[in-house]
Amino acid sequence: MDKKLFIDIAYLLSAVSFIYGLKMLSHPKTARNGNMVASLGMLVAIVATVFLGTNLDIKLIAVAMLIGSVIGAFFAVRVQMTQMPQLVAIFNGFGGGASALVASAEFLKAGADASMVLVVSITLSVLVGTLTFTGSFIAFGKLQGLVTTKPVTFPGQQMLNALLAIVMFVAAYMINDYGMNSFYVILALSALLGILLVIPIGGADMPVVISLLNSYSGIAAAMTGFVLVQSVPSAGNALIICGSLVGASGMILTQIMCKGMNRSLANVIFGAVGGEVESSSGEGKELNIKSYSTEEAAMIFDAADKIIVVPGYGLAVAQAQHAVREVAEYLEGKGKNVLYAIHPVAGRMPGHMNVLLAEANISYEQLKDLDEINPEFEDCDVALVLGANDVVNPAARTETGSPIYGMPILNVDKARTVMVNKRSMNAGFAGIQNELFGYDNTIMIFGDAKDMLTQLLSDLKEL
Repeated sequence: MDKKLFIDIAYLLSAVSFIYGLKMLSHPKTARNGNMVASLGMLVAIVATVFLGTNLDIKLIAVAMLIGSVIGAFFAVRVQMTQMPQLVAIFNGFGGGASALVASAEFLKAGADASMVLVVSITLSVLVGTLTFTGSFIAFGKLQGLVTTKPVTFPGQQMLNALLAIVMFVAAYMINDYGMNSFYVILALSALLGILLVIPIGGADMPVVISLLNSYSGIAAAMTGFVLVQSVPSAGNALIICGSLVGASGMILTQIMCKGMNRSLANVIFGAVGGEVESSSGEGKELNIKSYSTEEAAMIFDAADKIIVVPGYGLAVAQAQHAVREVAEYLEGKGKNVLYAIHPVAGRMPGHMNVLLAEANISYEQLKDLDEINPEFEDCDVALVLGANDVVNPAARTETGSPIYGMPILNVDKARTVMVNKRSMNAGFAGIQNELFGYDNTIMIFGDAKDMLTQLLSDLKEL
């Protein structure tokens, strides 16, 4: 078989695997197999690329693949579900950084005599890839608590971002005259722009940022494909397809997250997300907190017919997904109806709660999204809120000075009884007080979610 034909068929199979794998990711029952199919497609693309190359040191490539596989497997096993958003942010950054490195290598190979088409492709790849790299690590820092979760803004910030972009493209236009000096300017300003685009975004909007950076990493890969297509057409085309899929799916997810946070896409892209208002929700208000024991809560559950569980980040921290399933199964055995309310941005990343509950083998049919579950709260006997805060805060409807004002929330306050489990009265990720905790129909059960649910199940069995 002709070598070129073999390579083209291999890349075609890879592209089909990416598309089919992405399709399978749209449903939890097929998501794991979809991930395997897409991974297999990537392996085929890597093997084809190595086979296509000339003067390659196979030993070095094998060592690099081995090191990468070991590191990836180590983090996949060791990273807890609560740290998954940080891991995704880092992976987005590495994807963008890899694209920028490949484009940089192509510039070094072509030199200052590169055609304008190649220069534009390299500039876009380095720009998007580098800003994705630095922006993703700022997002990681915010999620990990290493960088303040509050919006960091200053006068003229948007004008500065626009000026940096203009200077970069001027440097790209003059790259044939100034060579590496212009390239260094592009690289440095891209890195700075990535930081400036993410630091104005508040912690409550991190799910939007993660999905957006995921899209950026795909766009960077696609731009790198345009760089390679001029020297290695087959590899370039494969990278364009792969990057376009990631970029498009990430942008669709970003739009879904924007809707969930009531943010416009333009507002996210140009920064200052969550920074346009001052946090004032609940400040200075005296809340009438009613703290109950698990024994008292068990009696309320025993009299209830319809229960809606609202999982949040506190559930993930406590690793209480298995405990809540056991409580739910016991209640269902008593003839009670148990549902789970999933806010699109609950936790620290899109789909965080869905994955967490799926890990505990909770039926996907019981997981209801915001629009589907909100009408159910009006005839709900008990809404059990486990570690959720901002996504159940009624201030989003009424407090115009709140950073979450206008954000669609779960209407847990309309349930007959709201049980809120928290470790303490600390504010949520948005940094604001939740007035729900002082409502007449709200009771608080303080403590670790897993310990509380374990004790609650014991108390239920004693009734």
